[in-house]
Amino acid sequence: MAYQIPRGTADVFQEKSYSWQALEERLRQFCYLYNYDEIRTPIFEHTNVFKRENDSSDMVNKEMYTFTLPNSSTSLTLRPEGTAGTVRSFVENKMYANPDLPVKLYYMGPMFRHERPQKGRMRIFNQFGIECLGNKSPYTDVESIVLAFSILKSLGLKDIKVCLNTLGDDASRNAYREALKDYFKPYLEDLCTDCKRRYQQNPLRILDCKVDHDKEYMKHAPSMKDYLNEESKKYFDTVCQLLETLDIPYEVDDRLVRGLDYYSHTVFEIVSVNSSMGAQSTVLAGGRYDNLISYFGGPEGMSGIGWALGMERILLALEAEGIVLEEKPGLDAYVMCLDSQAQTYAFEILTQLRANGFRADMDYLQRGFKGQFKAVARSKAKFAILIGSNEMDSQEVSIKNIETQVQTTISRNEIIDFLDKEFD
Repeated sequence: MAYQIPRGTADVFQEKSYSWQALEERLRQFCYLYNYDEIRTPIFEHTNVFKRENDSSDMVNKEMYTFTLPNSSTSLTLRPEGTAGTVRSFVENKMYANPDLPVKLYYMGPMFRHERPQKGRMRIFNQFGIECLGNKSPYTDVESIVLAFSILKSLGLKDIKVCLNTLGDDASRNAYREALKDYFKPYLEDLCTDCKRRYQQNPLRILDCKVDHDKEYMKHAPSMKDYLNEESKKYFDTVCQLLETLDIPYEVDDRLVRGLDYYSHTVFEIVSVNSSMGAQSTVLAGGRYDNLISYFGGPEGMSGIGWALGMERILLALEAEGIVLEEKPGLDAYVMCLDSQAQTYAFEILTQLRANGFRADMDYLQRGFKGQFKAVARSKAKFAILIGSNEMDSQEVSIKNIETQVQTTISRNEIIDFLDKEFD
């Protein structure tokens, strides 16, 4: 049986890799502008970093890859998301003592969730995210949304919108939880199995159910806005006013609760409205968290905000709008060896070109003239450098401009100057 890639995973290679590199570079450029530093955390953490208290999220309850070390009771989990590990590192390394808070970090890399694979949803997926840690302000909420929106618009995406909501502070959220429990109590037997669990753990998550969302009683559930205290209302109003001031279009969605239990106050998603995206239309999501830093042993009352985007999902959204980030670039030069005796000389020329910054390659298959010229065309080389025994003996090369078809013979010592002038 032939070896095959595991279900829910993908290889990225050759032409596709250039779009990935272009996306990664764009993300890094924006983080540089916004003064975010990179953080690289382990691919696996102790399980209690992700499995916290009475967490109701599907990620914790159904999707984590957890294993026990041999001859040990130590439980480890492949990271299903990036926030928890980043906050753990923030606390463990005492970054909260930085005199210039907030500490602004970004991460990029693979995450792991065991769920049903489908378009835009993988078991190993790549995520980019930012975390702004150490202060609580509607201004940093809006900064993070502006950063997210600016990145997506710079990529050329047009069919996107910002969906926004607030979960309020602890007091507001507790009052809302009780209201939801009272409301859903008569329908408890009709709820799906997951929602029966959510009813006990975190009834807000019932609003995010994909199974029960079309049922009539779901449409009339209480709204968070009716349970916000004055402080929470003022905070959210400031967020909305700042977005309007900066001309960032948004919609308030009072059913938006996000999939993880640690959020408070501002939560948001940026979704694609392009029909070809189907069910997986959310390209970026995040929110504020007031208690996660203290959970990991950091200072009480220290807050953070962050978001993450699925890189596969972003590339699908770009494809849906017909946007190509980057194609594989052509070679500057392709060295054609026309005589096996001159192969070492040709290899010396190739190495000389690369040492001087030219993107170059050569034929290693000892193909004939016609076969090598086909390779020149496939590589989109701007110049073909033809080398045979005569050129080796005279320490020369013949250089052909593929666009103009003009061919010139020069000494090997003149190659770099010649190409420098041509490319200038």
